[in-house]
Amino acid sequence: MRAQQPERAPVISLNVSLGSYDHIRESIIRAAQQGESRTVCFANVHMTIEGQQKKEFAELVNGADWVCADGVPLTWAIRLQRQIRQDRVAGIDMLPDLVRRAADESLPVFFYGSTPDVLAKTVAVCQERHPNLQIAGVLSPPFRPLTPAEEEATIDQINASGARLVFVALGCPKQERWMAQMRGRIGAVLLGIGGALPILAGVQSRSPLWMQQNGLEWAYRLAMEPRRLFKRYAVTNSLFLLHLARHSFRLMLNPQRS
Repeated sequence: MRAQQPERAPVISLNVSLGSYDHIRESIIRAAQQGESRTVCFANVHMTIEGQQKKEFAELVNGADWVCADGVPLTWAIRLQRQIRQDRVAGIDMLPDLVRRAADESLPVFFYGSTPDVLAKTVAVCQERHPNLQIAGVLSPPFRPLTPAEEEATIDQINASGARLVFVALGCPKQERWMAQMRGRIGAVLLGIGGALPILAGVQSRSPLWMQQNGLEWAYRLAMEPRRLFKRYAVTNSLFLLHLARHSFRLMLNPQRS
């Protein structure tokens, strides 16, 4: 029997799942143990703005079984609008935790996406940390869209592997779209962990703890890749604050909407 869906709170365009980090993690593990086809999105500021600008994207993310508050600003928004303290549930934290739990529970895992080099390093790190972990398979798909035959072959490969947790590292919004298409077709929990995989593999470093706790991981990433990320963060962070202010003002005028 599928578990009851957690309560959600709207943040700009996305409906974010409420609940503690530990509760959400264990709910994912239970779904994996039962071989359920479920999807997990880790929402950040960029995704809320992407969803506000593209209704189709918001709909497919909101259709996921869990839409986790990956970014600290989303937890601030929920606290402002709902007067509750929401844990941050970040893919960068959930990935190593679920790998550890998968090793403890004998749940086979599959890594889909990224590059062959990152996947090879991920396997090496996981095997070193968790010798009992069952790695059902890895697959680095081509950057172009898959043909229908290739898509079916991918589904068959993952299902035949016996994987119960599939970590999807295709980047946003590609991984969210792929998971929505695979929901009900792959008998495993699919998690869009994006940039968390290179960090687990040791290819990239993570920001200091004080930056993580204060919602400043974006600043660390910006310092690492200023040319690629400056426009994205300058635009999305500003729009997030603007839309949040408007939404909060509407809720003040009409508290029933919350």
